[in-house]
Amino acid sequence: MKNNIYIYLFACLFGLSACKRDEVFEKEQYKNVFALISENADNVLQRFHDMEQPESTGYISASMGGTNPTAKTVTIQLAEDFSLLEEYNIAQYDVDVSKYYRPMPADKYDIESTTLVIPAGEIGGKIPLRIRPEGLSPDSGYFLAFRVVSFDACEINPEKSYLLYRVRIKNRWADGDGSTNYTMRGKLKIGTSEIEVPGVKIMMPISKNQVRVMAGNELYESNIITLRRGALVLEINEDYTVKIKPYANLSLTQMDDDPEYPNTFFVEDDGFKTYKTFLLHYKYTFQGTEKEIKEELRLEFNKKQDDYEW
Repeated sequence: MKNNIYIYLFACLFGLSACKRDEVFEKEQYKNVFALISENADNVLQRFHDMEQPESTGYISASMGGTNPTAKTVTIQLAEDFSLLEEYNIAQYDVDVSKYYRPMPADKYDIESTTLVIPAGEIGGKIPLRIRPEGLSPDSGYFLAFRVVSFDACEINPEKSYLLYRVRIKNRWADGDGSTNYTMRGKLKIGTSEIEVPGVKIMMPISKNQVRVMAGNELYESNIITLRRGALVLEINEDYTVKIKPYANLSLTQMDDDPEYPNTFFVEDDGFKTYKTFLLHYKYTFQGTEKEIKEELRLEFNKKQDDYEW
């Protein structure tokens, strides 16, 4: 009999505890909490801005969580805070200042308002950023940094109370994050010897109609010394003819009147796949050695998923 009483008391206590847990859980589920939207745990949001457009729009967005929609409009005040970028740089690169990301130049963006509103009954809100990408370098990381400084309703997720907005550049031929890799098939001539040189070349956008690659089969490194010594620029004209010129210190001569490598760009469809294709011919001198290269650069892409009309 005594054991039955203990079992009954235990069941009552367990039931009360379970009810309390359920009550807390339900309150958490129903509670409205907002957060700034980013892509990772470091609160970074990366967006590409097209260099063909003098100005394009990005957004800072907030999302509202909770089982039920909000009964009140929530007004959130943001402020630019580049100390967040400083903290991010230190966390990523410690004392290696050469790798630090940079604040976005003031003349390259506008913010109409730093007041973000989530209307009653809605699950989110946003404010626009106007970005002017021309003149930005693919070799620098540009950031805008924002922190929530006040809000008038609901609660904030403290871990998502700030945002680092990373500006990347792109054009028709390349994205400025180092992910655009053209396959090279080349014929390299040094003196009287000519050899086949396959490879992969990283292409970077530098303006609306210019991209940068390393000359010939020279090794790519993302540092200013290598780039100034061995990189070249491809300037694509409206008729898709290509002008080849040095990026900085490279001695280079464009070779025209070659019907096989006529210094042009075109989109090639072989019936199965589609490629962005360059056919180039030029001479250059690298570390005292003169070289002549005929090269085909190809990038497979999905025409339907591409951002541009060809």
